Amino acid sequence: MKPIVTGLAAYGMSGSLFHAPFIGINPGFELKCIVERTKNNAKERYPDIGIARSVDELLAIPEIELVVVNTPDVTHYEYTKKALLAGKHVVVEKPFVFTVKEGNELIELANEKSRVLCVFQNRRWDGDFLTIRKLLKSGVLGRVVEFSSSYQRYRNFIQQHTWKEVADNRVGITYNLGSHMVDQAVVLFGMPEAVYADIDKLREGSMVDDYYYIQLIYPKQKVSLRASYLVREETPRYYIHGTEGSFIKYGIDPQEDLLKAGVLPSQPDWGKEDKSSWGVLNANRNDLHFRGRVETLNGNYAGFYDEVYNTIRLGKSSSTAATRVIGVIRILEAAFESANGKKIVFL
Repeated sequence: MKPIVTGLAAYGMSGSLFHAPFIGINPGFELKCIVERTKNNAKERYPDIGIARSVDELLAIPEIELVVVNTPDVTHYEYTKKALLAGKHVVVEKPFVFTVKEGNELIELANEKSRVLCVFQNRRWDGDFLTIRKLLKSGVLGRVVEFSSSYQRYRNFIQQHTWKEVADNRVGITYNLGSHMVDQAVVLFGMPEAVYADIDKLREGSMVDDYYYIQLIYPKQKVSLRASYLVREETPRYYIHGTEGSFIKYGIDPQEDLLKAGVLPSQPDWGKEDKSSWGVLNANRNDLHFRGRVETLNGNYAGFYDEVYNTIRLGKSSSTAATRVIGVIRILEAAFESANGKKIVFL
């Protein structure tokens, strides 16, 4: 089958690190055009690529089948709608949208146009999360009673000249990082019954939320998600407790740092984590007690685009289809409702 002719709506960090490298190495895709409003940076790595000066110009290219909407969060709804109306399949960066109403409208439009609409929830392909999914499937922890994940950042200043620090449509840490963490929890445990959240601005002069604690309420699991810009000393990335044992994991998937260093995802042992960061498992299994490190599975963001290809060309279902991710937006909406009203919000 012919490659999927693809266009990127932007070539900032997201486009240059998380999308173009994986599209570029995948024989199922042809990277045709990238939007750069004033520069030609993409030409350095992709000399044969076309450069468009606007999203509208990109959408007007008839041979482009798939558009990646990796523009600032506040534009996701607008540009995804434009792309669908232009008859394109769409991959949209997380967060998908800001409201369930917006999301449902785009899902209906994609169905009407018979187009694929997927959300770039790439953290499902982090090595640590792939390892956790395998551990939980194995049953080695018994019945999981507590799951906690966190992102730690240390940025005790307000970064200048970035849309991520401007008070506009909830572009703070909750939608930015929470969309990953909520998505992972939903993948593991399904939709919760209710949500309780504390969302705040802890840095002096911050215009956007830079701290959150979100508790997802399930009948049999305690699930908590936390992130902050004021964590200088590392805490566990994940801890999981079950009736038969515990798993504790520090560190973060190495793929982003590899991409920043210019390493291409086609290199051998891509996504392999250093042994020092492997998680610790302490569990009983078949009347035997084990405590030791568990090798982290290799991270594999390329798996996302493999799935997109199979969906568009082979008609297979997508785990990141917008219909399967809209629940994440419902939870994030509920988190803000909970934080503003200081109450539990039932779904």
